[in-house]
Amino acid sequence: MPIEPVILFFLLGLLAGIVRSDLKIPAILYESLSIFLLLAIGLKGGIELARYPVLSLAGQAAVVLAAAALIPLFAFAVLHRLGKLSRANAASIAAHYGSVSVVTFAVAASFLSRREVDYEGYMVVFLALLEFPALLIGAILAKRGSSSGQWGPMLREVLSGKSIVLLIGGLLIGWIAGPEGIKPLDRLFLDLFKGVLAFFLLEMGLVVASRLGDLRKAGAFLIGFGIAMPLVGASLGLIVGHLLDLSIGGSVLLAALFASASYIAAPAAMRIAIPEANPALSIGAALGITFPFNLLIGIPLYHQMAVRLAGDFQ
Repeated sequence: MPIEPVILFFLLGLLAGIVRSDLKIPAILYESLSIFLLLAIGLKGGIELARYPVLSLAGQAAVVLAAAALIPLFAFAVLHRLGKLSRANAASIAAHYGSVSVVTFAVAASFLSRREVDYEGYMVVFLALLEFPALLIGAILAKRGSSSGQWGPMLREVLSGKSIVLLIGGLLIGWIAGPEGIKPLDRLFLDLFKGVLAFFLLEMGLVVASRLGDLRKAGAFLIGFGIAMPLVGASLGLIVGHLLDLSIGGSVLLAALFASASYIAAPAAMRIAIPEANPALSIGAALGITFPFNLLIGIPLYHQMAVRLAGDFQ
């Protein structure tokens, strides 16, 4: 099976970081790339959402959110009871794994498009919805039994963060404009999407290489957790996708969302909500282990699992 071309850019960045190359992506360019990707993903979802009655998605969204809430709860129990991590660190890591990765979603969508596998365009709605509920759950788990907790600032950080604003903003623009209205912007946001994603993954490879030291300090348990947890999440996503009667492509995207871990919105929110937690543990596991695992092994595996699951129930 040929490897997804954009992933080769990630491997290039990872290799460059490991050999300590002086390759660097300017901070302003990285910021611009992330803004573009978030807005483009939102626009693409909004265009597809315009083809569906919005109210018809309410039931599916409720099921997806309810199922996704199990992920941080399960992760917290494993980390706190089996891993013997402190309540603060376990809750922070659980919040990262309960939230989602926009880039993992984008790579999964690119993987499906390259193989001409169709999927429901409204999946980006679930992407937008799933980013912040786990952050609230993580904060609740950390603060349970304590009267302290900066809920106001934490909620503002999550709801006004660029990920949510750009995703929902792009979604609304695409939905209001519709497929015809957005055509003048096709060449910018749709045709250039994969090229921009390639540059972004090059930077992600460099960042992952810089976090390898944090993982060595974390120990074997957290490394094993970073590999096993996405498999648990993906399995749950595939089951939910089947129950919702999603296409194979839609089930793969839901599995990728459930399997991913946030390394953009979650670190910012947890820094305010759980200041006593060690960010090196959560970011190291999410970005250093789970992110590359999903890109290199997970997404193709989830596709195979979805195909087999669909075949078993035909």
